[in-house]
Amino acid sequence: MRRPHIRSLAVAVAVTTAATGLAGTAFADPSSGTAAGAASTSATSVVGAATAAAFAHASATGVTLGDELHAQDVLIDPEGARHVRFARTHRGMPVLGGDLVVHLTQRLKYAGVTRAADHTVRPAAGKAKLTARQAETKAAAVAKGDAGSAELVVDARDGSSALAYQVHVSDSDTTEGGGSRTVVIDALTGKVRSNTPDSDEFLSPQLLDTLSERGETLNPAVGTAPRTAFLAASSATSATSVTAVAARYPATAFGTGSSLFVGKVPLVTTRTASTTYVLKDPSRWNTETRDAKGQELENFAQGKQFTTTNNQWGNGAVSSRASAAVDAQYGIAKTLDFYKKTFGRKGIENNSKGARAMVHFGDQVGNAFWDPYCDCMLYGDGDGTLFKKPLVVLDVTGHELTHGVVDATARLEPTRVDAQGNQYGEPGSLNESLADIFGSNVEFSANNPNNPPNYLVGEKLGLSQKFLRRLDKPSLDKLEGTIDYWSAATYDTEVHAGSGVSSHAYYLLAEGSGKKTIGAVTYDSPTYDGLPVTGIGRTKSTAIFYRALTRYMVSTTDFHDARVATLKAAKDLYGADSTEYKAVDRAWAAVNVTAANTPAARN
Repeated sequence: MRRPHIRSLAVAVAVTTAATGLAGTAFADPSSGTAAGAASTSATSVVGAATAAAFAHASATGVTLGDELHAQDVLIDPEGARHVRFARTHRGMPVLGGDLVVHLTQRLKYAGVTRAADHTVRPAAGKAKLTARQAETKAAAVAKGDAGSAELVVDARDGSSALAYQVHVSDSDTTEGGGSRTVVIDALTGKVRSNTPDSDEFLSPQLLDTLSERGETLNPAVGTAPRTAFLAASSATSATSVTAVAARYPATAFGTGSSLFVGKVPLVTTRTASTTYVLKDPSRWNTETRDAKGQELENFAQGKQFTTTNNQWGNGAVSSRASAAVDAQYGIAKTLDFYKKTFGRKGIENNSKGARAMVHFGDQVGNAFWDPYCDCMLYGDGDGTLFKKPLVVLDVTGHELTHGVVDATARLEPTRVDAQGNQYGEPGSLNESLADIFGSNVEFSANNPNNPPNYLVGEKLGLSQKFLRRLDKPSLDKLEGTIDYWSAATYDTEVHAGSGVSSHAYYLLAEGSGKKTIGAVTYDSPTYDGLPVTGIGRTKSTAIFYRALTRYMVSTTDFHDARVATLKAAKDLYGADSTEYKAVDRAWAAVNVTAANTPAARN
């Protein structure tokens, strides 16, 4: 689940340059001079210019007296544009839904804004009627957990501007695996404005209920994939891409893992003594997988390190606790590789820090999570009834870590969450869609013959319909009722069901409409208007969607906003008169998202 609050306002500004395509480019600090147009621009000058521009163009940006802007990210495009993503405080209080991106020219002139709140942000009253203690007590009661300190915020979501308390509640009995929740309480009325799980569950409560009602058990086969050819090729690649083992410890080492789902795979590990190895990858910023020991841990430091004496990990079956760790570590490594190779992104938060995971999370937890408080992946072992294996499949990892990327950029939020924890609304649907889109791309990037790449999501879960979701014709997913096209009802659709709109648009942009076979899978993608779409290829389509996410999306971006964001991205990359730009427009029209049917309230 996506959390509706600002994680921290004291975030170091990361200055990066945008990839103009999918290969041959890298993010770089301007001082290095390796990025076009960046050498003469410092982080401080870009942030200063963007801040000044935001206040100088207040009617467009929505900033007002009492606001302060806190830079979260700075992106410098090789072709000249600069983009600064801001979180906002009002009179010192964090503003929920107050995020915005200020766009500048190469000469640091104002070029536009993308903003979450479309109204002036100021609280309706300046003084709370509830005390912080009362807010904490109420939050603990509704989330059934242990409340932390209440913080005054301005809740600017959903067109409001209310004074509220935000409370982090840990060990919640209302969250799977005893995870944490964020509760927002109106400071004047005591009304619960939102009560949202902090972690993102791959399998939604609604889906789990549907599977239970159908009596369907997910019990995918493990330990049966061929293992030799891919291992040999991958080992050779890894050995040439990582520096040789050092004479002193800790040192980089090359091991082998026997996974549950992708066969035998190479692993880069850390040698800490002559016969001691830790499942930590120094070639990927010390990415590490640990054992949660069956506990509901949200603190990575409390996890138990995986070690071995021979650098051989797992046995391809659940009888070894390390087997699931191999899948997790491999999946995270391939996800990081995809983002770095494709976009030059250095880690999930683009801060040159490794990703982390804990397997064997909780007791009989049949799910996997991206947890922003742990800042790591959490994998349960299955509940023993509905799902009987750890949820460590490759595209699940790619999907969930992409939620981490979204959390570090646009922070797309659902518009509401029901009492069971199901999310609704287009921004949340777009979040799920992007996780499916880039999760599928992780498979294509890994190109593991034991997990062939495709436009299916969850095809290894053992479902009777052979996949969980798919991008070419989303409505073939009968479990979640995923939709192919936008309508006014999509505004309040469950997010996994609603994700089909933008996933379908992406597939059409990449591959086009109609019947085709790609790899071993046959696709037949329809269009809303019955007119054909000619694809521009996965490489260009992925570049467009990533640039749209990182430059032109904010926490409230819906499908019509996403259309505009991808058009802007296509214009940046290929030009307004390009085939690519026209294809983006056509792909969205093919899922019934057009300028003409933009909801009136947003025109």
